[in-house]
Amino acid sequence: MLKLALSAVALATLVATAATAAPTSTSAPAPAPATAAPLAADLADFRALYKELVETDTSFPAGSCTMAAERVASRMRAAGFTDQDLHLIVPPDHPKDGNLVVIYPGRDPKAKAVLLLAHIDVVAAKREDWTRDPFTLVEEGGYFYARGSFDDKAQAAIWADTLIRYRKAGYKPRRTLKMALTCGEDSAAVNGAEFLSTRHRDLIDAGLALNEGAGGQLDAAGKRVSHTVLAAEKSAVSFIFEVTNPGGHSSRPVPDNAIYHLVRAVDRVSHYEFPVQLDDANRAFLSRMAPVTSGETGQAMRAIVANPQDAAADTLLSRDPSLHAMLRTTCVATMLEAGHAENALPQRARATINCRIFPGVPMEEVRQTLIRIVDDPAVSIPPATLHFPLAAAPPLTPAVLGPVETVSAQMWPGVPVVPILQAGATDATFLNAAGIPAFGISGLFVEPDLGHIHGLNERIPVRSLYEGREFLYRLVRLYADQK
Repeated sequence: MLKLALSAVALATLVATAATAAPTSTSAPAPAPATAAPLAADLADFRALYKELVETDTSFPAGSCTMAAERVASRMRAAGFTDQDLHLIVPPDHPKDGNLVVIYPGRDPKAKAVLLLAHIDVVAAKREDWTRDPFTLVEEGGYFYARGSFDDKAQAAIWADTLIRYRKAGYKPRRTLKMALTCGEDSAAVNGAEFLSTRHRDLIDAGLALNEGAGGQLDAAGKRVSHTVLAAEKSAVSFIFEVTNPGGHSSRPVPDNAIYHLVRAVDRVSHYEFPVQLDDANRAFLSRMAPVTSGETGQAMRAIVANPQDAAADTLLSRDPSLHAMLRTTCVATMLEAGHAENALPQRARATINCRIFPGVPMEEVRQTLIRIVDDPAVSIPPATLHFPLAAAPPLTPAVLGPVETVSAQMWPGVPVVPILQAGATDATFLNAAGIPAFGISGLFVEPDLGHIHGLNERIPVRSLYEGREFLYRLVRLYADQK
C-alpha cells in the first residue's frame, strides 16, 4: 500500500517524551506464551479464514486476487450469505484481478450504508530473501509472520469475519453494511477501488467508508502511545523536468548545456519550501499530541496550530521528516537521466520530481509553482498524470470520530485517539474523489517499524490482530445503528 502510518522517525520523536508519561493501562501485554490455550470456536474460525486468505498468493503477476475473493465468498456462503448478497467483480481482460462485494441489508432503506473496504493484493515477496516462507502463515514469538499478515489481509479478514459473526448472531443493523475486498492497491493491472467507484458505484455507494492507513502506535518497548485515525491523505504525482539541446563535441563546451540547466533547476527545488497548511487531520494530530509531547516539540505543536506562519515552530517541527511532510506539499528529486556519450555534449537531460500534494491543492497549482521556482524556459515541465486522484479530505465530524473514541476508551483507556494526515495515499482517495467519505480506522497496534510492511518478514502481533478484530466488531455496530 502507498501509505505510511506515522513513521518510525516520527514515533521516535514523539515517543521519547510521551511513553514515560503514558498510564500503566497503555502497556501492551506480554507476548502470548509458546504453548497457548486452545482458541474459542469463533476465534478459531477467524484464524482459519485469516490463514487461508494470507496463504493465497495475491502478488502481481504470479498470484490471483480472484482466487482469494472466491475463497472468502465460499466461507461467507457457508455462513448463510446468499448469491444475491455476494458479488464477484472481475475486470474484463484481467481474470486474476477480481474483487468481492458483500451486501448485508439494513432495516432502514433510506439510511446511507457503511462500507468496509480493504485490499487483498500484496507486494511481491521472494522466498530466498525471507526467513520464513512469505506465503505460509507462521505464528512465532507472539507474532504472525507472512506477506499480507498486516497489509492488508488483517483488516480484510476482520471485515469478512465481522459480517459472519453478525449473521450468526442474527444482528439486524439500521444501516446496510457493505464490504469491498479489492485488488490493485499494492500491485495489479487494475485498481479495484477505482474500478468499483467508476463502474459499479451502486454496489459500494455509502455515507461512510472505513479503510486501512491508520491504527495503534506502539513504542519500541511495546507501550501504546496513540490510536490514529486517517482523516486525510496526500496525492502522489511525479513531474518530469526535461531539457533538450543540439549537443555537440565535448571538446568544445558551451554554457548552454542541458545538464547544467537541469542541475540548476533541481537545486532550486531543493531549496524551496511549500507553505504550511492545516486541515482537520493535521490540526487535530498536533493539538492532541501536544499535551503528551513535552518540551520544545510540544510547544511548537501548539504554536503552529495557533499560527501556521510561525517560522520558528515550523523550523523545529520540520527537523522530523514525517512532521515536515504532514505540514505541507512536498516535492523531491528522485531520478536523473542525462547524456548519451561521455565524449558528447548532452542532447537531453531529465529529472523526476515526485510531489506529495496536500489534500485539496490542485495539481496545476503545484506545477505552476515549480515553473516559477525553476525560472528557466529551457526546462520543460509538462502536466503530469495522476495515479491517485486529487481529493479534498472529508470533514472529520463528531459522528465519525465519536464512535472510535468510545470503543477505544473501552478497550485501551488513557490512549489518545489522534487523527493523522498521511504523506502517502490509499484506496480511500478513490472513494473520496467519488464522493464517498472514507477514513482509515483499524485498531491494529504495531511497533515503530510498522510491521515491516512491503519489506522482509512482514508481521503483526497476535494480540494486536485479535484485539483489532474485537475493536472493529464493536465499532461497526455503532456506525451501523447511528441515526
